[in-house]
Amino acid sequence: MEAAALPIHDHHGPPPANQSARVQPQVLGMLLFIISEVMVFGAFFTAYFFIRVVTGDSWPGEGDHLPKAIAGVNTAILLSSSLTMHWTVEATIKGNRAGMKAGIVTTFLLGVTFLFIQINEYVHVGFAPSDSAQASVFYGLTGLHGAHVFVGLLLLLFVLIRVFRGHFSPQAHRGLEVPGIYWHFVDVMWVIVYVTVYLL
Repeated sequence: MEAAALPIHDHHGPPPANQSARVQPQVLGMLLFIISEVMVFGAFFTAYFFIRVVTGDSWPGEGDHLPKAIAGVNTAILLSSSLTMHWTVEATIKGNRAGMKAGIVTTFLLGVTFLFIQINEYVHVGFAPSDSAQASVFYGLTGLHGAHVFVGLLLLLFVLIRVFRGHFSPQAHRGLEVPGIYWHFVDVMWVIVYVTVYLL
């Protein structure tokens, strides 16, 4: 008497991980990373508010001056780069390769311009991080953001190279969308830094 044939299964190993139909894993990963970065910025803002609210020290430090106008221009540049990043993604979704190329190049150049102006501000601001607690917090907050801009530019550079190699399409553009989310986070965080540090 022959034994009953066992059912044949194509899948071996553990079952596939459950995935949300609403949020792609890459997007969720970037959002979780951004949450952790918000906590890092929160630590620096805590030091800032401690100096201004708890200790009541003057801001900026005695004799120091912050270039509000230049920082305002830099803010406009970074916000413009957020718009061009959105334009890049939308052009990709619509299959507009010329718009996608123009958008990513413009976004990258605007980001480089922002970082160049920020470094130039450090050269001419007139005080060093070691001069006072206020100076340390100023360089800490703006420098932390500058580091994030630099990382964002590296991501944009990789995206730019892939765009000119013919990657991305209306059906497959996750590799463009995820760095775009990070870039928008960098822009929003700068607005908070600008309003808090330069204007308040």
